[in-house]
Amino acid sequence: MNNTIKLNLKNDVIFKTFFSRKGNEEYLIDFLNALLKIEIEKIDIKEEVNLEKLGQEEKGGRLDLQAKLNNGIIVNIEMQIRNKKDIEKRTMVYAGKTISRETKKGGEYKEIKQVIMINILDYEFLGFDEYISETVTVLDKHREYEMMKDIKWYFIELPKFRKANPDMNEKINQWLAFIDDYDRGLVNMAEKKNKTLEKARIEMNYLTGDEEVKRLVELREKWEMDYNSEIGYAKEEGIEEGKKEKAIETARKMKDKKMPIELIIEITELTQEEIEKI
Repeated sequence: MNNTIKLNLKNDVIFKTFFSRKGNEEYLIDFLNALLKIEIEKIDIKEEVNLEKLGQEEKGGRLDLQAKLNNGIIVNIEMQIRNKKDIEKRTMVYAGKTISRETKKGGEYKEIKQVIMINILDYEFLGFDEYISETVTVLDKHREYEMMKDIKWYFIELPKFRKANPDMNEKINQWLAFIDDYDRGLVNMAEKKNKTLEKARIEMNYLTGDEEVKRLVELREKWEMDYNSEIGYAKEEGIEEGKKEKAIETARKMKDKKMPIELIIEITELTQEEIEKI
């Protein structure tokens, strides 16, 4: 593993491990209370992260966090560092899958609980200054009427948060400073103002020194490197394949015009055998 990697909550392995670990429920409750502005008393986190569950198929896949609130609302949180240009469609598909999983066989549609999709992004996504964006669905000719309330999305753009002058008396800004871990002054201020974050820092220090967690991060990082290498290789192969096809097409046209094979070889860089097969 690259020893210079900074182990903070922007790493999706650290993010999910921190918030899903048994006994850490108060941190997720405090964060969600601040963001959603609702009073959460209890939370049921779907599953913890461990080495056994981080199989080959999951190392580079989506590592999100899902929880059910005491009022039945399902919250799904995903941390995205790299802009893969697909977040809108990804989160829409995941929301549908989440609702489908939670729909009981033989149940009624009215029993479906609200799903809230929270996307924390370390890149700019929307063309507005706000760093927290919440969606609502309204009618075209009646914008005051909100409907389709069973799915709601939040997009949190950390680079915009850094550029802003956030009010650090607001709990959500305290949490974003802690998650972003970019401005040490803001982080220290957040931890002084929020006793839950003060405790969370102790847990983070323990977590980032845990060998199993480091191994999880290492597996994740290795998969990313391998995946990127494979993508790069595939692109190079595709370029080479494209060049070859173009050369063959050029050779075909030159043969049709009865040009000398020596000239075709020189122009296309194909072998005589390859040209004779065309």
